[in-house]
Amino acid sequence: MSRHATGTFDVKTTPQGETDKGEGSTLGRMSLDKQFHGDIEGVSRGEMLFAGTEVQGSAVYVAIERVTGTLDGRKGSFALYHTGVMQGTSQELAVIVVPDSGSGQLTGITGKMTITITGGKHLYGFDYTLP
Repeated sequence: MSRHATGTFDVKTTPQGETDKGEGSTLGRMSLDKQFHGDIEGVSRGEMLFAGTEVQGSAVYVAIERVTGTLDGRKGSFALYHTGVMQGTSQELAVIVVPDSGSGQLTGITGKMTITITGGKHLYGFDYTLP
């Protein structure tokens, strides 16, 4: 049975090492620290790699994070992987549960998350299934 969770999250990004500024692009790495509120109550830790370009609004990132806490009252953890491509005003974002990463009462979880930023506030929508 498919379920839908919603809420907000706060995120802190911390640069890891020097960015690599080269001709046409800049490469970098950041750690992620998130606090989830709403249907997910918990924290996540992760790592992000990114490439920015000299063209305003064009960039790409990949990230992996582990969410630990409760989802609709079920306690456990699961990992997410992100791929994001931005070009001008166009964006493609995929945030998907890593297969077989669920633990505790979240063992067997599958799903996809959406992220929206409105007025500086981060919102999530999470469509998921549990066995």
